Amino acid sequence: MDVLARKSQYNANKLQKKLRRLVGQAIDDFNMIEAGDRVMVCLSGGKDSYGLLDILLNLQKHAPISFEIIAVNLDQKQPSFPEYLLPEYLESIQVPYRIVEQDTYSVVKRVIPEGKTTCSLCSRLRRGILYGTAEKLGATKIALGHHRDDILETLLLNMFYGGTLKGMPPKLLSDDGKNIVIRPLAYCREKDLAAYALIKEFPIIPCNLCGSQPNLQRQVIKEMLQSWDKKFPGRLETMFRALQHVKPSHLADPSLYEFNHIKQQETPFPDGDKAFDEEVLFDFSKMFSSIDSNQEV
Repeated sequence: MDVLARKSQYNANKLQKKLRRLVGQAIDDFNMIEAGDRVMVCLSGGKDSYGLLDILLNLQKHAPISFEIIAVNLDQKQPSFPEYLLPEYLESIQVPYRIVEQDTYSVVKRVIPEGKTTCSLCSRLRRGILYGTAEKLGATKIALGHHRDDILETLLLNMFYGGTLKGMPPKLLSDDGKNIVIRPLAYCREKDLAAYALIKEFPIIPCNLCGSQPNLQRQVIKEMLQSWDKKFPGRLETMFRALQHVKPSHLADPSLYEFNHIKQQETPFPDGDKAFDEEVLFDFSKMFSSIDSNQEV
């Protein structure tokens, strides 16, 4: 039993270090948190936002810069929502927090017909409330718990159903220019965050409103990606790397690349497209001719 316990603790420490490293790398790559920032961490009660808060608190203790963290939960008045759970947890870990109460549940149920997807309206209402809360609290950054899989799911959803090549950026300036949204979990896998939540025994709160919609398009996309991840290990990593290596000249958006002004030139581009270069094939006929000539008669 001692051996199993030590192995379990070793794996837990290894996972924590991995997640902390990936979050730190994302923060550094996109300059997400700067000295003096007040970071509002949006805590939904799900595994991802718990993991985000836990890792940011850990990094805060060792970071070379000083920044504040305040946890914010939006109580949307969903039926059977355990209002006591998050305050008890946040007080137990001694984190400054704010609970914002807004009955968006009733609004969504009144406006959206039965059986229709509620996510779009729910997210818009939630986003507006959180933006307003950030301004009231003087938060300079709003941290959301979206991970790598969320970003890929959104990319495919927009491609398949929205007709646009758009995902979730790790760092975003809101449309009104007043809020900066960051996603420090951008490099983290969902299955790692799920495993971390089990290890840390976070008091998970399910979203009943979303859980009542088993045929959501996002769920279909999620299952497809999970299937790919099992059948083709490394595919999701490659897909995410593609988001970081975009070539507008090889897409079809004239607002991103001046296709109308393309002209011939004498010299090739250093990293130009080699798609139309002559293919060099090995001459197997010469190889077989050589073999025949060396055979004994």
